[in-house]
Amino acid sequence: MGIWRRLLLFGGVSLRAGGGATAPLGGSPAMVCRRQLSGAESETLKQRRTQIMSRGLPKQKPIEGVKQVIVVASGKGGVGKSTTAVNLALALAANDSSKAIGLLDVDVYGPSIPKMMNLKGNPELSQSNLMRPLLNYGIACMSMGFLVEENEPVVWRGLMVMSAIEKLLRQVDWGQLDYLVVDMPPGTGDVQLSVSQNIPITGAVIVSTPQDVALMDAHKGAEMFRKVHVPVLGLVQNMSVFQCPKCKHKTHIFGADGARKLAQTLGLEVLGDIPLHLNIREASDTGQPIVFSQPESDEYWNTIISGEAY
Repeated sequence: MGIWRRLLLFGGVSLRAGGGATAPLGGSPAMVCRRQLSGAESETLKQRRTQIMSRGLPKQKPIEGVKQVIVVASGKGGVGKSTTAVNLALALAANDSSKAIGLLDVDVYGPSIPKMMNLKGNPELSQSNLMRPLLNYGIACMSMGFLVEENEPVVWRGLMVMSAIEKLLRQVDWGQLDYLVVDMPPGTGDVQLSVSQNIPITGAVIVSTPQDVALMDAHKGAEMFRKVHVPVLGLVQNMSVFQCPKCKHKTHIFGADGARKLAQTLGLEVLGDIPLHLNIREASDTGQPIVFSQPESDEYWNTIISGEAY
């Protein structure tokens, strides 16, 4: 059984999440004077800190018509996050045809969903002046890429980006969705915080290659979601191994099992291993994702596992 099938099985109807304790505050023992707190005092202090930190944060409001939101994120760019998000959305639909699935691309500077889902054009407006998602392969899609020319760079400062994110979150007519998969930009900045604090999120999936430099940022991404109280469902290890199509020899180009080691450190599940395979890359570039275009291939089963985790 492949990766995406395991990913779908992982969560079922109610998604499980990996937990984790918050990191202790650091400080030099020589400079920090500590006193012992009783259990009651410690709990009161925690509640007080949470109350102070929550001041001024926006009140979360569900996206109208959307039951569950799954964000796909990574600390590092170029690890296959968008490919994972696209195939996860398709895997959710393939696993249960009665479910309505949406795909939201909030990577304002580098939207990939239009190309990967083979979609072009501008969204139509509903009578309520809301944007209607574009539809392909049974998935309702919305992206900044539908609102600008394909080769036009988005050269915006923070306030304009936040305004665009607000529109993508609040001014889209999704109808009724069982799942909305959100393709996040890489990193742990304004967009991630804005999305996490404005809408209730069922869980986050962290995508990484097994390479150390990618895992460092994946670790930060997981910790960020924990800090904003978003459950981390687990890690997807992408580009885990390359198998020569001729001799079948397997090579771990980016290292072996790095994401598994990180998952153990964080107390999380590894939702699946996706190989580095030519078919997956070609399918994405031609706008025919592997879950849709090659459902009988080994790569399909290595992809659909992730969808079954939900």
